[in-house]
Amino acid sequence: MVDSTSEETKQGQTMADRVASVQAAGLTGLIAGLAGSGLLLIHRAAALGWGAAAASTIDSLAGLTFWISVAIAALSGALFGITYRYAVRQDTSSYLRSGVIFAFSLVRGLALVNVGAAVAMMGWPFLVAITESLLLFALAAAGLEVALRQGWIATVSGHLDEARD
Repeated sequence: MVDSTSEETKQGQTMADRVASVQAAGLTGLIAGLAGSGLLLIHRAAALGWGAAAASTIDSLAGLTFWISVAIAALSGALFGITYRYAVRQDTSSYLRSGVIFAFSLVRGLALVNVGAAVAMMGWPFLVAITESLLLFALAAAGLEVALRQGWIATVSGHLDEARD
């Protein structure tokens, strides 16, 4: 018979670890959702003005698309937070940290763009979408880094080599 507690500890999946992952997801999801809503409002304000942009967040279809986009940004941020927490573990490599941010930014940024429109516009939509995603995930990572350093959210114990044993 296998002791489930020792098996969970060996795999690094204790209840405390799961709770810390949920905390990381909640924090980064909140930050990404707020950043995403701010970016969406800036886009709408550039086209409509601030008053109309704010009003469009409660309009029928325009409001629905706004809040779904915010929810998608928050979900992306939450998944990023879990991945980031596990990827960086106890590692101090800035390359690893920035690599996770850039990978998520590229995937999200490229997925947002209509390729036909981007090609017709000389690639600017790609650059804008990736830059916005980079901002969103960099802010989420910065918030998570503060929480990890302050001990508000526990880091993943051990290094990658230990997790493979």
